Amino acid sequence: MPDTLKISFAPLSAAASGLVVCLVGEDMALSSDTAAILAPAKDLFARAAAEDGFKGKAGSFLDLIAPEKVAATRLVAAGIGKPSDWKELDVIKLGGAVCARLPDASTEATVILSTAAGPLDADQAADFALGLRLRFYSFDRYKTKKKDGETAAKKRAITLLVADDKAARKAYKAREAIADGVDLARDLVNEPPNVLYPTEFAKRAGDLARLGVDVEVLNEKDMKKLGMGALLAVGQGSTRDSHVVVMRWDGGKDGEAPVCVVGKGVCFDSGGISLKPGEGMQDMKGDMGGAAAVVGAMHALAARKARVNVVGLIGLVENMPDGNAYRPGDILTSMSGQTIEMINTDAEGRLVLADVLWYAKDRFKPKVMVNLATLTGAIMVALGQENAGLFSNNDDVAKGLTEAGLVTGEKVWRMPLAAEYDKLMDSQFADMKNTGGRYGGAITAAQFLQRFVGDTPWAHLDVAGTAMNSNKGDLNRSWGAGWGVRLLDRFVADGYER
Repeated sequence: MPDTLKISFAPLSAAASGLVVCLVGEDMALSSDTAAILAPAKDLFARAAAEDGFKGKAGSFLDLIAPEKVAATRLVAAGIGKPSDWKELDVIKLGGAVCARLPDASTEATVILSTAAGPLDADQAADFALGLRLRFYSFDRYKTKKKDGETAAKKRAITLLVADDKAARKAYKAREAIADGVDLARDLVNEPPNVLYPTEFAKRAGDLARLGVDVEVLNEKDMKKLGMGALLAVGQGSTRDSHVVVMRWDGGKDGEAPVCVVGKGVCFDSGGISLKPGEGMQDMKGDMGGAAAVVGAMHALAARKARVNVVGLIGLVENMPDGNAYRPGDILTSMSGQTIEMINTDAEGRLVLADVLWYAKDRFKPKVMVNLATLTGAIMVALGQENAGLFSNNDDVAKGLTEAGLVTGEKVWRMPLAAEYDKLMDSQFADMKNTGGRYGGAITAAQFLQRFVGDTPWAHLDVAGTAMNSNKGDLNRSWGAGWGVRLLDRFVADGYER
């Protein structure tokens, strides 16, 4: 948990202090707990609501200074809509929205988690706290001066009044581990590339050992011995060494085949010899968003002692132009033995994943593999930034990821895979080309990856539109979204704990 935010739980009978947030339904429906607190200010509250047009509509807020007789400095009413909608209330998003409404100057707040239909249960209270955590994150460690109107981060204490504080506290432990994993992934994506290069990334992944994760770092000598010619070619134009990091959490049954989650970790992508345009190139520090999500998910699963066997693997490289850089026209030999003709050195992520996927399949014999990668701009043309592209060779895996996405709000949309697209990657000189041309770019990239997974049930998530989130919402105000941590946590643990 960030040292600037403390979340605690207390019974509904506890005294409210500081800024007090209450939940209000349409037609101004209040819980009995809220009504008791607002009793001395009932008329003022009603007049302020009428003046502001506040009727408890979902997503609306009413903010007013508390009168002297109320044990609070300020009152914030959060609209939660019609009672018929309360069972489907997105409590995580509500927590994020409430966090966003808290004034910067407020250091103490109390939230009454009760509606006119009764108090929220322990899981809902824990989800609300998760929403607070996700929204509270910020990344400003490199700012030495504040702009006018900006304030330094202050310590903030938020107390949630709940029906069963002991049960809520227990339920929040798992959510807290997930929030820590999301924050870790966001930190990794937000870091500048001169700070977070492959060796430093591998070092930070190594910190998972403190949670009981077995971490192994492969260096370039190891990868040459394994025959990872595709991955190594991408990094050969950089002065920074490339790495593969293997993170293993054995929380499930002994001998049970693991789930493998694989992430693309291009710590900076200049495009190589096929140089990208200068405009926007600074964002290519985030081309390791898939690897960041894998590390964050491994943190979440290990920190909450998930009963699952899972292996996280990330390929870490820099793609730079240099006299030693790989070239268009080069033919590479991947770890699988398949040869690849280079058409465009900016189609590098699939080369990294090709070797890591083959390695994961060959070494760990997983029951399922899922990879995440900021792979193509084409997926953003198709889906924007609201959904990640999902490609899979297995309907059950695709269904599981889709359902996990709906539960967590990290949504995916299934895209096609078909043999007809393979023809676009035919090469005159090698087994395949590394690009299939302009049309169907996200699909041909997925078809390329499929050649390195064999018969293993597998899914590829193209997160180019979601890992770096310019459409900030209730749960995120950071450029690095940490997208995929909650999705992976849900998918991997599904069938074990839920």
